[in-house]
Amino acid sequence: MTVKKEAKKTTAKKTTAKKAPAKKVAKKSVQEYIDVINWKKWEAHNMGWLYIEVNAGDLVTELEAGVSNVTTACNAVLECMLEGDEFIFEPKTKTKASRKLTVRYYVDNLSESRRKYQG
Repeated sequence: MTVKKEAKKTTAKKTTAKKAPAKKVAKKSVQEYIDVINWKKWEAHNMGWLYIEVNAGDLVTELEAGVSNVTTACNAVLECMLEGDEFIFEPKTKTKASRKLTVRYYVDNLSESRRKYQG
């Protein structure tokens, strides 16, 4: 005995879930980066260190992981340089905006009389 089954054809209605609008991430400002760098410098100064090295890419990752805000971080790193501080890695671009930008800040003398770096 053979039993035949009929297959019912059904059409499934495809629904696509509507995506919620992407939330805009509020990026940190240059001043917020400057505040963090200056805090790091004073912390190192109070511990008796001679210098600290700050890398722009590491700074962005530390403060805003997953956010592309390298240009702002680089501007802050450059703004915090005082006379005598030096580049460990200086990008060849005119703006010096690169995750690889690394500066050595000498923190043994954070006197207000030290002039800003004129790069």
